Amino acid sequence: MHVFLFPGQGSQHEGMGAALFDALEEFAEQEPAIDAVLGYSLRALCLKDPEGRLKRTEFTQPALFVVNYLHYRKAAAEGRSAGFLAGHSLGEYNALLAAGAFDLIDGLRIVRKRGELMSRAKGGAMAAVVGLTPQRVEAGLREAGLTSIDVANYNAPTQTILSGPAEDIASAEAAFAGAELKMFVRLPVSAAFHSRYMAEAAGEFREFLRTFRFRDLTTPVMSNVTGRPYPAGAADGLVKARLAEQIASPVRWDEIIRWLRARGAVSFEELGPGKVLTRLNQQIELAAAA
Repeated sequence: MHVFLFPGQGSQHEGMGAALFDALEEFAEQEPAIDAVLGYSLRALCLKDPEGRLKRTEFTQPALFVVNYLHYRKAAAEGRSAGFLAGHSLGEYNALLAAGAFDLIDGLRIVRKRGELMSRAKGGAMAAVVGLTPQRVEAGLREAGLTSIDVANYNAPTQTILSGPAEDIASAEAAFAGAELKMFVRLPVSAAFHSRYMAEAAGEFREFLRTFRFRDLTTPVMSNVTGRPYPAGAADGLVKARLAEQIASPVRWDEIIRWLRARGAVSFEELGPGKVLTRLNQQIELAAAA
């Protein structure tokens, strides 16, 4: 079984999409509508980023959503298909788009709103803990009394992302001191994504999604919230609820990949800029083989 994977925020870079904007006639046809939704030129943002906005959440998310989509359209045009679809955080929207839940323009409206809501949250921070198991990370937080910090991403067997108040994230590294810790890296974000601190944004997003109608999925899509596929024939209300919940819940990427491998996934193809998910999957595979 072949699986398409779509990356999330952090994979963006200046110049992304350069080889696709003019190569795909579909983009030329939809570019005016895309720019009308956004209120600016997506092509200029991706290729030149004249005001340095590509790293800001409210601009990153719609730009990456469209570029991921173009990678998918290129793969489809070349005759490639997948038995399952999965996306990391924002990438889940590309998986749902590929499965027919909504069209590109509606998806872009949804993602634009998501980025705006998430960008409003301030005072939070995130950090990657590399070299320790999730169990060791969670135990370290408990032992240090850092109850204000949540796990945001279970990315790989030895890569866990933390999310919480900036001052607590700054002091958290000491909780994991030891030979096994390889890196403790602060991430370049201004909010505590995928944590309890995003509850207000999740609530507003839930209300916003009520204005859309999602279609039945044509291909199984993995949910970041549950680490499992959406149930066959899932009502659009369930999908919307999971998407709203996702903003304030951990991304269970390691669990998603292990579930897919256990059910016959033998090949994975990352459709988007960079190879972040490809590297994570290599870590997951190595741990499984150990």
